[in-house]
Amino acid sequence: MPTPRTPSSTSNERALRAFRIAYDGTDYYGYQRQPSVPTVEDAIFEALRSLEVLAPDAEKPTGYAAAGRTDRGVSALAQTIGLETPDWLTPRAFNAALPADVRAWASADAPEGFHATHHATRREYTYQLYAPPADGGTSRSLESSDCVDDELVQAACRALSGSHDYHNLTPDDDPDRTERTLSIEAIRDGDYLVVTVAADGFAHQLVRRLVSLVQEIGTGASPLEKVDRVFSPEPLPGPEGVAPAPPEPLVLTGVAYPNLAFTVDEPAAESAQAVFGERTLERRTGARVAGQLAAGVGTDRDL
Repeated sequence: MPTPRTPSSTSNERALRAFRIAYDGTDYYGYQRQPSVPTVEDAIFEALRSLEVLAPDAEKPTGYAAAGRTDRGVSALAQTIGLETPDWLTPRAFNAALPADVRAWASADAPEGFHATHHATRREYTYQLYAPPADGGTSRSLESSDCVDDELVQAACRALSGSHDYHNLTPDDDPDRTERTLSIEAIRDGDYLVVTVAADGFAHQLVRRLVSLVQEIGTGASPLEKVDRVFSPEPLPGPEGVAPAPPEPLVLTGVAYPNLAFTVDEPAAESAQAVFGERTLERRTGARVAGQLAAGVGTDRDL
């Protein structure tokens, strides 16, 4: 594999570029920088300082913006950042200074004035929801309360899609953020529903609360008519409110920029695939161990 280029080996002439970034959010307190806790943005800025792209005393890179601010524990496949960089900063070179759980894998030349937040026209999130089918299917639920009626799930997705004010599904109170046109769909994959939500932008916690409401309706905990109550102008009182689903199964899977043409850096992409593949194996093994403990507790084995 060729050695990534460094500041000393080529020109430092700068231009606006966009990078696709994938990360496992498990160990981070969200994307945006916060005092005294690790964030993905901190990791990116530290890498840029290490590569001498960002000055030690600079708050952030020139022209910098990110497509979204994922919450603590949320992961991303297509987080997108824009900044002024020297031409040698390829995704592969970027990865040389990034931690293993944050990987750059594609880049694009960006036009003057490009802003990764404001110029995104569509964002897509995917949620891996554990929700076995209520009819039993071919597998068995650990908790019967997790089982859903797939027809009710599909009805909830249809009712929640479209142009609405989602103010009852977010702590945000700015109509510019709560009024959205979005689509939500759920596809059955064994004991899981792969819930995909897409819109031009999202208010805080909106995706996770949408998933919670779909699950409530699918399990029968709430009637389909609750959607009408959610869309009403009046705020939902505490007992009727919709709590956000856990963040760990959520992934930012797509961000669209019609005027950008991203080029995949194949060695960088292969590096990312290897890193996340190893994590997949580790977690499968960990799940087997946890399953063994769950099955064995309360049983005194004769040795």
